Amino acid sequence: MLTKKLQNALNEQINREFFAEYLYLSMSAYLESIEMEGFANYFNVQAQEEHFHAMKMFNFVHDKGGRVILKSLKEPKANYSSVVDVIEESLKHEKYVTKSINELMDTAISENDHSVKSFLQWYIDEQVEEEATISKLLAKLKLIKGEGLGLLTLDSQLLERTYQPGK
Repeated sequence: MLTKKLQNALNEQINREFFAEYLYLSMSAYLESIEMEGFANYFNVQAQEEHFHAMKMFNFVHDKGGRVILKSLKEPKANYSSVVDVIEESLKHEKYVTKSINELMDTAISENDHSVKSFLQWYIDEQVEEEATISKLLAKLKLIKGEGLGLLTLDSQLLERTYQPGK
């Protein structure tokens, strides 16, 4: 059984994960509107992954005898100045998620709930990968100054990305 403090903290994180899905769909829509189909695909896949992350936590709360309470999602940013701007915002968001997952782990430790700690380790590992992936993409974009043939090449490469369930 979850303590009330942990249940509340997990519910907050579930809402953050659903917001991440919503944010990445918004980023995808913006990128599609400027004909960057590969980058749009990248964020569409990201949105699917965030949905999986939210549902994994959603199901865990129920498995632990807790109750999921969903809250309103704020409107995500819809307009950006460039592809680089989108990627920078995405990295900023991933760092925010990492911080919130770490704080959730701190709560699990303070509440001495080993099953929640074990469960959250997957998210901690996932965030290392998420930040590294988007950081590398941003570095490449900065190298090519976010434009020209390099941008089109990256866009083409990102069209090949597909969602892998369970990621």
